[in-house]
Amino acid sequence: MELWPGAGTLLLLLFLLLLLLLPTLWFCSPSAKYFFKMAFYNGWILFLAVLAIPVCAVRGRNVENMKILRLMLLHIKYLYGIRVEVRGAHHFPPSQPYVVVSNHQSSLDLLGMMEVLPGRCVPIAKRELLWAGSAGLACWLAGVIFIDRKRTGDAISVMSEVAQTLLTQDVRVWVFPEGTRNHNGSMLPFKRGAFHLAVQAQVPIVPIVMSSYQDFYCKKERRFTSGRCQVRVLPPVPTEGLKPDDVPALADRVRHSMLTVFREISTDGRGGGDYLKKPGGVGEAGL
Repeated sequence: MELWPGAGTLLLLLFLLLLLLLPTLWFCSPSAKYFFKMAFYNGWILFLAVLAIPVCAVRGRNVENMKILRLMLLHIKYLYGIRVEVRGAHHFPPSQPYVVVSNHQSSLDLLGMMEVLPGRCVPIAKRELLWAGSAGLACWLAGVIFIDRKRTGDAISVMSEVAQTLLTQDVRVWVFPEGTRNHNGSMLPFKRGAFHLAVQAQVPIVPIVMSSYQDFYCKKERRFTSGRCQVRVLPPVPTEGLKPDDVPALADRVRHSMLTVFREISTDGRGGGDYLKKPGGVGEAGL
């Protein structure tokens, strides 16, 4: 006579317990809801990448595949109740290469990027993303440019090649000049690679600012609700006639203009909370 249920019965009981536990955690624990939402966000992107890979593989590695990724990712904002408002899209130069620079808060930046991404534009990403399973392969097929930031010589060589690609293949690139996700609700000092690239290729810089996510997302507080984000495209900054010695001042000038706009759109009630108004205080946002 068996005193204990078999392994199959135990697994069934655990599964039923999990089904009962998940709704309870969802409604009673904001932290659990945060982790569920982030797990689904990342898992859904990996799943969509699996679907995109065979479609993109028809062309091979091609920047036009970025249109396929954008089309497949645009709906995610609706799943999370996030309204993305774009202003200033008319500032994109209509028919020439350029370098986009944008602030970097979290992996949710992908939502704003896909909303405003211009044609034939690909991000420059850290090389580690290439090994992120299906997402890495999909990005490679879409022409994303990978840089090993730990090997300065290789990074400089890649950026020189990118400068030539901008001019010969009519490609735009999207760079996060902070170099990493910023968790302090402001902007980190800019790395100068994107600005050296623009000066070397003598193409404009198009700054893009995404408002703070503080009113609907905060990693420190384990909070992820619905909300609104404003994406502001600023007028292009010309680089014609500039030389490498002009890069530091150029980077500082662009960062100052972006930081001014970030503070404006993060406190106007149309994207971001009023936490920036607190003296000396900025909230923590980002992954």
